[in-house]
Amino acid sequence: MSALYFATLAILVLTAFFMVRQRAQALRVSGGSLHSLPTYHGLLAAAFVLMPMLVVYAIGSLIIARMAPAAALAAFPPEMAGDSLRSSVILRDVRNYLSGTHTGEVTEALKRGSAAFSAWVETGGIIKFVVGVLAGLAGLAYVRGRVAAHFRARNAFERVVIVVLVISATIAVLTTIGIVFSVLYETARFFFDPSLKGKPTVGEFLLGTEWNPQAALRADQGDIRTAFGFLPLLGGTLLITVIAMIVAGPLGLLSAIYLSEYASNRFRSFAKPVLEILAGIPTVVLGFFAALTVAPLIRGWGESLGLDVASESALAAGLVMGMMIIPFISSLSDDVMNAVPQSLRDGAYALGATKSETIRQVILPAALPGIVSAFMLAISRAIGETMIVVMAAGLAANLTINPLEAVTTITVQIKTILVGDQEFDSAKTLAAFALGFVLFFVTLTLNVIALQIVRRYREQYD
Repeated sequence: MSALYFATLAILVLTAFFMVRQRAQALRVSGGSLHSLPTYHGLLAAAFVLMPMLVVYAIGSLIIARMAPAAALAAFPPEMAGDSLRSSVILRDVRNYLSGTHTGEVTEALKRGSAAFSAWVETGGIIKFVVGVLAGLAGLAYVRGRVAAHFRARNAFERVVIVVLVISATIAVLTTIGIVFSVLYETARFFFDPSLKGKPTVGEFLLGTEWNPQAALRADQGDIRTAFGFLPLLGGTLLITVIAMIVAGPLGLLSAIYLSEYASNRFRSFAKPVLEILAGIPTVVLGFFAALTVAPLIRGWGESLGLDVASESALAAGLVMGMMIIPFISSLSDDVMNAVPQSLRDGAYALGATKSETIRQVILPAALPGIVSAFMLAISRAIGETMIVVMAAGLAANLTINPLEAVTTITVQIKTILVGDQEFDSAKTLAAFALGFVLFFVTLTLNVIALQIVRRYREQYD
């Protein structure tokens, strides 16, 4: 039904555009002077068909998604449907039965529930289709009736576009606010919910030097001490990020300077896309490369020098991560330096400055805000990376600055905690939200520091 709905939507949108545009053209041919071009009349009609049909589809889908499961659960005994865990199992069985993949016992309640679920989906789909088509036709009739020489179709269409843009921006902002508050709520539960066992205080979490969210599940596992110290994870994250930036920072910036100021247009058109290919390599592939090639190579070199190198080390993960983020720094810095006006270069050359002096004293200061933004984007990308660290640096939460030892990061521990079936009323699971909130705060702090650096050292030119 959804495919039919959107096919009908596309047909009605195209029909509305060409029909109303043709009507406006006919008015102009007959000698009338139109305020707006016929194309704007057609676009307005297409918009008045598209938006009501999309709204009807969204609202109808939400209603069906809520009422169909409720109708299916009503066919089962209240003691089964009232339990959240059992109700999810019932709905899974209903969907499997309707798709023909159910392998368990087929009860009468399951048949009645499946029939009720299917009836709601089919009837609701038909009603949604009919109401959507009627709404689209009503929008078409409204705009078609407004077509006249004095009708300001362009202004009306621009207002529609502004409304769509405002709604899109509002959704983006509200989504961000919702994410922040959801993480903040779960973090508050982690620290202040008295029903959680083993939860740390805020000081123990932020200043603790031991991380072990596991707990003993059986008596034969011994006394496993649960600890939620954040410092080992922060130390591992910063250690790998620093190694990555030591690799990517100079290479990315120097390559950007060469491509922007020294390379020929022919070489630049070839080298820049090749360099940016690194950004498109999946991180799991880079993780394999780090685990199977870089890590054994570093370990072999370390053993030849008499050093004790772990099989999974921060150095291996940092080197490969640095290779991954080179395009972020190089491409963005290159674009920023190319945006510096040529008149600044010409003025520096006229004063007797060499090419290198012009780059150091004119171009780089003028492009400093963009370059700092490129570095901050690369740092944020490195802090948020998971797969490379999992495969090359391991899961050991060690508080160390030795790059030859195994470490872990905040994102890796979030992934580890939330893998598999979890109950969201335990300290172990809610620790992932606390880690996410602190990571968000650390990233925000780094961005604020970068803004202060830019405001202090940037140079503005008239």
